[in-house]
Amino acid sequence: MTTGTSTDKLRNIGPKSAAWLRQVGLRTREDLAAAGTVDAFMRVKRAGFKPTLNLLYAIEGALQDCHWQEISDERRSELVVAAEAAIALLPPPRYRPAAAPVTTTQMGEESSMAMPSLFDEPGERE
Repeated sequence: MTTGTSTDKLRNIGPKSAAWLRQVGLRTREDLAAAGTVDAFMRVKRAGFKPTLNLLYAIEGALQDCHWQEISDERRSELVVAAEAAIALLPPPRYRPAAAPVTTTQMGEESSMAMPSLFDEPGERE
């Protein structure tokens, strides 16, 4: 079992972010530190979640033990450039072709009269 401060208890990391991090195997502060800010962010992104730059800054703030808004503009820029470079290396999304148009067929009254209902008693419609 992993020891250390749970991501649930880290500064800047809310319940949704903590859940995302847990789902990608980052359960403690030590796990986050070993991965690093950008790699932790990219693990969440590659897992199919839709993290924003706020998560990137929140992870950095958690590792620096400061509020994410206290991260310098220079460091934020470095993180964004690194994250954008990592995102550029991701394979393009696989798009599925759009499904064929859905058509709805409605039965006329005469057709529905001939069809038994689940609520009809046996022999009621003859």
